[in-house]
Order: sequence, then C-alpha cells, then structure tokens
Amino acid sequence: MRVQDLAQLSTRMFKTNPLRTWLTILGMGVGTGAVVVLVGLGFGLQQIILEQIVFGETLLSLGVSSTGAQGLRLTSETVLEFENKEAVLDAAPLARFPALVTYKGLTGNVFVQGVEPPYLRYAGVTAIAGEVFTDEDLGDTNSIMLSPAVLKLFGIPDEEMNSFIGEKVTFRLLVPADDGTDDVNEILIDKEYVVRGITKDEGVLNAMMMLPELRNYVGIEEYERIQVRVNNNENLPIIEEELIEEGYRVTALSKTVEQASKIFQGIQIVLATFGGIALIVSAIGMFNTMTVTLLERTKEIGIMRTIGASPNDVKYLFVSESIVVGFLGGLSGILMGVTLGITVNLFLNFVAGQFGGQAVNLFSFPLDFLSFIALFSAAVGYLTGIFPARRASTLNPLDAIRYE
Repeated sequence: MRVQDLAQLSTRMFKTNPLRTWLTILGMGVGTGAVVVLVGLGFGLQQIILEQIVFGETLLSLGVSSTGAQGLRLTSETVLEFENKEAVLDAAPLARFPALVTYKGLTGNVFVQGVEPPYLRYAGVTAIAGEVFTDEDLGDTNSIMLSPAVLKLFGIPDEEMNSFIGEKVTFRLLVPADDGTDDVNEILIDKEYVVRGITKDEGVLNAMMMLPELRNYVGIEEYERIQVRVNNNENLPIIEEELIEEGYRVTALSKTVEQASKIFQGIQIVLATFGGIALIVSAIGMFNTMTVTLLERTKEIGIMRTIGASPNDVKYLFVSESIVVGFLGGLSGILMGVTLGITVNLFLNFVAGQFGGQAVNLFSFPLDFLSFIALFSAAVGYLTGIFPARRASTLNPLDAIRYE
C-alpha cells in the first residue's frame, strides 16, 4: 500500500465518525494535559527556587570560612594566597562587625558588612528593591544595602520596602578592645548613609557598605568570609578539596543546586505519576474505541483482503490511525495544559502587581519537555492500537465479509 493511500485511509475517520474521533482525541488530550500541567508545575517550582540561589558567577565560586583550627585566619595574605592558586581567577573578602543602626530616633543591633562588588557577584547577592553595588560603585562612600530584617526592626512593612530606598541611617560600630579584655569600643560614624538597595537575605540583620569605606573607620585584620572564584566547573571540586585539606570550611552553591535539582526531579516524577493515571484512563478509552472500530469495520477489512490487501496493509492502517489519534491528543493536551498554566501565571502576576508582590511564573513548560510529550502521546497511540491492528490483520477474509 502506498504511503499516500495509507495517509488518506488513516484519516478517513474524521469524515466517517467525526464526533467519536474528536471525543477520543479530547479524552487523550485531557490525560496528556494533566501530565503537562503537573510536570509544568514541578518545572515552575524548580525555576522559582533556583532563581533565588543561582545568579551570575555563583555556581563557579566557593565560600571559604575559618574553622578556628590550626590557627587559620582569613587575612589579606590569605586572599593573595587564594588568588595565586592556578585555577583561581579571583578571591573577594567580606569583613563583618557588630554595630548599632539608627533611623529616625530608633536604634537596633545589626552587623555591618564590608564587601566589594565581586563578592556580591560570587555570593549571588541580589536586591528585591533598589540596586546592588556594581564595579563602578567601588569608591561609593555614601550608600549602603540593608536586609529585609533591618526594615522589620524599624517597623517597615514589606509593601513599603521600595519606598525605603533613599532613606538615611547612621551607624556606631562595636569593635573589641585591643587590650585582650571583653570590653567593646564604640566607634561613631559621623555621617548618614543613603539606602540604595534591599537584599534578599531574609532572617539576617545585615547592612552592607563598600569595604574601603569600612576601612576608613576600623582596622580590618581578619575577614569573616572569602568567596573564591574558580575558572571552570572541572576545577571546582579540585580547589574545594584542596581548601578543605588546608583546614578551611568550604561551601559550594553548586552542590546545593544539584541537591535541589534532585529533589525537584523526584517531585516531577511524583507529579507525572498522578498525571500518568489520567493518561492511562485516556489510553484505555482509546483502546476501547479502536476495538469498537475493528468490530464495525470487519466487513470492510474482508473486502480489502479479497481485493488484494495484505495482512500487513491492514495492520499498518489501524496502527497509523491510532498514532494519528494519539499524536493529535498529545497536541491538544499540550495546548490545554500550556493555556491553563499561562492563564494561572498571568492571574498570579496580576494579583502580585496589585498588592505590590513579586511576579513569578508558577508553571514552566520547556520546549524539549513539550516535544517529548508530543512524541510520547504518539507512542501511547501506537501501543493502544497495536493489539486491534494485529487482530484485524489475522481475520479470515471470507469470515470477515460475512460478518454482520
């Protein structure tokens, strides 16, 4: 049988039984759509979480802190030592001191952090309001960034976070005394700092300023943390192991991302399983339809056999029909699932915009996933049609002609 004839005969059902054909496709589409929506929800949640922790060069950096063992300290010499390692491109330190922050007569305890723009990039520090420091701001002596917890300290609600940009605060640094006692010296910074950004670091009372500005008021002999930027992903575990052997505590965000990805893969499998139940029900309905079609066309099959059609021609005809129905069911399911997901995303973003929240896409549909669903639907159609097709190809032509 020619391919052209096979294509024409396998799509004839749209003329002979259009209602039943489209209902079968719709049923297959509902099952496929359930898979698309549920797995798309898993992709969306994964994307939302990873966007919070993956930013710029973060995946190629290591956070290094001192364990206190072996007399290790993070100093300026340590920074140079890290930068001299063959696979290390850069090392950016962070200094931290307890302080008192004052805003309109209200005072609270915070930690003042001195950083440079590269540290922010390597650590993945981003802003939910305002702006973060960039390389052009290295000489900025008047701006600071605050964490959301500092605003709550002053009773500023989340919906007024953007309006806090441009406000001014003052600091008093609390520095340990040089005489080895537990006494603390209070260093007043006699100037006001303008808030330029609010970071995403929830739950910590931090204020960030440029490291050179912090050095103007306090001597920095030891750093709290150093972000080490490695040149490529292959050298990342090598440098990490080397630093651990030297006695440092090392954290790699790449491992966190890998663990999060594994967790979300499990979530996607669970969601796909629930959607697969609906797809199985749809496939059973499609199998039933193909079986009924076989019984209705038994006499037609006998006529085809008597005029020269081979058993394989009959089998190919039924299989091609089931593949067409399955593929179209997959496309309709993709259309329904994506439409529902995009509608929910638009609604959530509209609500977030009305209440001053952040826009997010709860559903995400990667193109390769949708392509796989379309091919998988065609494969399901093939599997549901192969048994009726084999049964049709083995019918006795004379018995089939006499079938009523």
